[in-house]
This record gives sequence, structure tokens and C-alpha cells, in this order.
Amino acid sequence: MSATLKLDFVPFSAAPKGVLIVFCDDGLKFGTAARAVLDSAGDLIKRAAEAERFKGKHGSTLEIVAPAGLVAPRLVVIGVGKVKDLKSESWVKLGGVAMGKVSSAPEATIIADLPGGAPKPERVADMALGIRLRAYAFDRYKTKRKDDDETPSEVTIGIAVSGVGAVQKAFASRDAVASGVLLARDLVNEPPNILFPEEFARRTNGLKKFGVSVEILDVPAMKKLGMNALIGVGQGSEHPSRMVVMRWDGGKKNTPPVAFIGKGVCFDTGGISIKPAGSMEDMKGDMAGAACVVGLMQALAERKAKVNAVGAIGLVENMPDGKAQRPGDIVTTMSGQTIEIINTDAEGRLVLADVLHYVNKRFKPKFMVNLATLTGAIIVALGHEYAGLFSNDDTLSERLTKAGLATGERVWRMPLGPEYDKKIDSKFADMKNTGGRDAGSITAAQLLARFVEKTPWAHLDIAGTGFASPQSDVNKSWGSGFGVRLLDRLVADHYEK
Repeated sequence: MSATLKLDFVPFSAAPKGVLIVFCDDGLKFGTAARAVLDSAGDLIKRAAEAERFKGKHGSTLEIVAPAGLVAPRLVVIGVGKVKDLKSESWVKLGGVAMGKVSSAPEATIIADLPGGAPKPERVADMALGIRLRAYAFDRYKTKRKDDDETPSEVTIGIAVSGVGAVQKAFASRDAVASGVLLARDLVNEPPNILFPEEFARRTNGLKKFGVSVEILDVPAMKKLGMNALIGVGQGSEHPSRMVVMRWDGGKKNTPPVAFIGKGVCFDTGGISIKPAGSMEDMKGDMAGAACVVGLMQALAERKAKVNAVGAIGLVENMPDGKAQRPGDIVTTMSGQTIEIINTDAEGRLVLADVLHYVNKRFKPKFMVNLATLTGAIIVALGHEYAGLFSNDDTLSERLTKAGLATGERVWRMPLGPEYDKKIDSKFADMKNTGGRDAGSITAAQLLARFVEKTPWAHLDIAGTGFASPQSDVNKSWGSGFGVRLLDRLVADHYEK
């Protein structure tokens, strides 16, 4: 079972407890506080570094068990590379590396200083964020430990710093963002027999304790609005569809909100156009966009963001029973536009079409960003390293790109254009829901663009980053929580007053 993490900030003068972690640069130099503790070890670190060819490269580690001259049962030296090159995300990574070295110990002390002086409180807070992200594990359905699993029930980490109060203040907002990321990961990791649309919607009520208003629309309510595209996707499932609208009003009254929309296909069989059996179990993660929006709304509310924000998610289950939508069907969306169904496995864009139109008409937001595990084609184009970014607004696109670089949740802008629009024109309706294999991610985005009018909008295709993405120093989970930190940074940098 995973351990409960207890994170404390303590002054440099406090006596280290448990595993001792210190940082060095690429010249094997230490900060003043670390040297004061390590002096009793003599040249132990130098000799160990020579034996292990440890140079202090960023993220590299040197581990010494039962170090002579120190009370600590284990000493871990983490390299930071060149101190002048360290950025915010560098410290997040270092926190993840540190957590990876202490997860099997009940107690540890991290001395957070560097050659040349103690890092700024914000950078130490970034490191603590990395620790929280790395400590996450989803094992609630495991009933037995493995024989070799000696993970303690609780891990206490003391981070020795200069100026405890300033670090605690800087960490408060990052702690809120971490909670949002972990909530998103939980939702993505849940099995589909547990997290079907009604249950997903019910869980969003947990945001109310942070001051978020939550409105849940059932199928009759959506029918009344004319949301036939969304309803059509879920009509073959025993679990009825839902739409959830979340609002955080932290900005000035009557100020237009920023808006985030998520695709929430709680399980995607492909419907009548059924998917192959191989890896179909991964389709429990086809709601990663909705999970991100819920996590983001918690993060914004928990850190009391000075912004008005709307989060809206369409929750469906795409199943192939006798009532299921068929290829050849034509549905009328809430906007009045009609869509011919060519492939029932191109369902996410149908859900988003109605939710985008609803949010745009009701809230008239400053911008809309939607997230969706929309196409396998984006993985062919970008792999699992970047999310695809499609936008009708250069400013919003540039801000998202910079936020991605700052947080490590990177996006890559893809093209939109009328030439691609031709591929989704239909003989029988206003458009069809797929334009074929060529430019599959682009034609999906072109369809969404028809439902946003002139509102600044960005579509993030997170099929390669929302789940089953490569593990990193800050994420060892199948569900990544991708997008929460990216969008929180976007809001914090540009839309709070």
C-alpha cells in the first residue's frame, strides 16, 4: 500500500532525522547548511563520488548506506548541475527525485540549500510540489502487500530551509495545485465499473467545500436544451449521460469568466464501430480531459485564485447495444448545426460540440480551452511528449505554449485551415464526424471550431499525455493529471487581477 506523506518545513538549525538528502552542484560543492552537517563525514562523499563516477549532473544521485561519521542511516546526494541554470520546473523535478529516494523510509530530512546561498522560498516550494506529485500512488483496490513491499504506512519529510514562514506561504498555492493534479489522477485511474457518468458527476460535488458551485444536468435537462450530439453518444449505455457545470467566482463581479471544457467518456468501446479488443481496457481513461477540468477547478478554488472560472464536462459512456447510435445517423446539435455520424468511435467531438456551444452562449467567456483524449492520430504526430494545440487565437496559443514550457506540460501548435474543412463536409448534413485517416487530429479540431464562433478558443488533444504516458520524476502513475498545472499557470500568469 502507498504511504501517507507528511511534509514539514523546519529551520536549518533543526537536527536532521532519518535519511539525509543534500544537494550539490556539478563541482561537488555544497551549501553552508549542508556542509555543517557533512563535515563529520570527512572525505567520504568525495571518495564515494569518485568510485561511482558521480559528477553532480542535474537529477543524478549518489547514495551511501550507513555513512561513517553521520547519524543518518542513509545519505543521498542529489546533483543540481549548474546552479545558474536552475528554473522553477528544475526544482519540481529535484523534489520528485528526492521523494523517489525516500519512499521506503519512514523519515527523511532534505537540506534545501546550495553553493552560493539558500534558494528563494518559491524554489523550495517548487521542490515540495515535486515531492507531493511523486509521492502519489493509486493502489486502493489492492488488498495484499507483496512479500518484498516494505513501504512504511507514513513517510515524514522535513525540509530544512532558511525562513520557514516565507516557504510555507509560497507552498500554499502549489499545495493546492498538487491536490488538483492528484484528484485528476484519481479520476483517470478509477475503473469504469466504479466511475460511470452518474458517479463521476456525483464526485464533483466534493468541490463545493472549496466554494465551487456545482450544477448537474441529467438527460431530460440536456434534451430540453437540444444537446442531441452529446446524448446520442451515450444512448446505448445503461448509465445515463450527465453534464456538470462548475463555477468559481474569485474575480470581480460581472467580469466575464475564463472557461475550461473537458471530454468525459467514462468508457469508450467505440460503440457500433467497436474497437479491437487489444488494450481496450485503457479506454477507462477517455475521460482524462474532464478529470483535468475538475482538478483545475479545485486548484483554482483551493488557492483562492482571483479569477472567475467556469468548468464544464460532458460525461457519457459509449456502448454498443440495440439503442446505440449508428453510422449514418444524423443528429442536430444544440447550435442547430447537423452532424452525420460516419464512425461512432469519433464520439468525443460530438460531446464537446454541445458543451462548447452551451458554455459560449451561457457565459460569454473571455476564452475557452477544451481538453480531450480525442484522437490516436495526435500520438502518431507527437508521441507522448507533447499535447496537440489547435487554436483560433495567436495570443492564447502563445500563452499556452509558454505555460507548457514553464510547467513541463508541453504543447505543440498544429494547423487549422479551410482546406481541412472540406474533409468533413457531408452530402447529407452540415458536416460529418470524421474526415478519414489523413490529418485525423486536424479534422477533429476543425469540427470543434464550428461551435466556438469568434470566441478565443484552444483545443488540447491530450490522447498521448492524459494517460499511459511515459513515467517521469514527478509521476509514476498511469493517469498523469496532465493539464492541471498547465492551465493553472495560464490563469496565474495572465488572467488574475
